[in-house]
Amino acid sequence: MKQHNFIIAIDGYSACGKSTVAKLLASKLNFLFVDSGALYRAVTLFFIENNVESADPYTIQESLNRITLAQTADGLETLTFLNERDVSSVIRQMEVSNRVSKVSALREVRQFIVNKLQEIGRSQNLIMDGRDIGTVVFPNAHLKIFMDARPEVRARRRYAELLAKGEHISLSEIMDNLLLRDRQDTTREESPLVQAHDAYYVDTSDLTEEEVLAVIATRYGEVAQIRGNAMNKAV
Repeated sequence: MKQHNFIIAIDGYSACGKSTVAKLLASKLNFLFVDSGALYRAVTLFFIENNVESADPYTIQESLNRITLAQTADGLETLTFLNERDVSSVIRQMEVSNRVSKVSALREVRQFIVNKLQEIGRSQNLIMDGRDIGTVVFPNAHLKIFMDARPEVRARRRYAELLAKGEHISLSEIMDNLLLRDRQDTTREESPLVQAHDAYYVDTSDLTEEEVLAVIATRYGEVAQIRGNAMNKAV
């Protein structure tokens, strides 16, 4: 599927700063930001609240048929709605974090979300972050970024984030959760987390948000210039 709107795909591990940088870049470029991970979390929350435990495809599809998802921008924040209910905060709780990789590995769930994401991408320029954006959702994205960071750095970031929200959980529990999710995300059969062959690798371990933003913005400028030159030649 050829992309006419400019698509920036940012993939990578949990808590390496994908969403934060994507939001800042979207604001800078006046692009739409889509948090794909939040949509998977919203589906996971629905499964938890409705006791959907079965991996039977019919049961899963029947559950998905009862779900509507939406996202809206609120400044630099992205609000996620599950069946018209704002679940932006609750989907970040550890109960959802502990189960989201398992739910998002289900073929029916991934197809449900991918279809929605591709529908959004047909309408406007956007930045989307996740784990398979540049490999599955938008394999022809104009700019692909793969973000990474050392596990201990990611754990400290997630710890500070949860602490700021009033959640009290140990750093060791967060580290265990991150390592488990890494293993599940990279080894699942359906759309595993891998770096696209044409993705630009960014290790954020020792970089500030501003430095990461500058690196990616520079890369965007280079790609946009090349694309602009190619379009001018075509005309």
